Amino acid sequence: MTTVFRADDLNSNDYTETLLAPPMATPISGDIVVRDKSYLADSDHGVWSGSWESEPGTSRWEFTDTGEVITVVSGRMTVEEDGGEPVTLTAGDTAYFPIGWKGVWTVHEKLRKVYVVYSA
Repeated sequence: MTTVFRADDLNSNDYTETLLAPPMATPISGDIVVRDKSYLADSDHGVWSGSWESEPGTSRWEFTDTGEVITVVSGRMTVEEDGGEPVTLTAGDTAYFPIGWKGVWTVHEKLRKVYVVYSA
């Protein structure tokens, strides 16, 4: 089965709004509002995909059981893996966070990304 989501889907307003929370991320700079829209959730195959946006803030991310590939659609953030150099991501950039990645994400302006989360 082929699952498709279109660019127009990213502009819809039917996101689920929550506060950023564990297990993968812990806010460092107070409450961070995030919105998520899931397009694929296949726990049998260990893959999830959708679009996600976050208000500005700083959070700690630990990919202990899953990894993630993202493409930034809009906004800007800096990611810094523990012991690594900071990397700034902007619209059009793609980043890979393998299982075991730990570090800090700082969202500087409202960020929207498309993601694929996978498990081993």
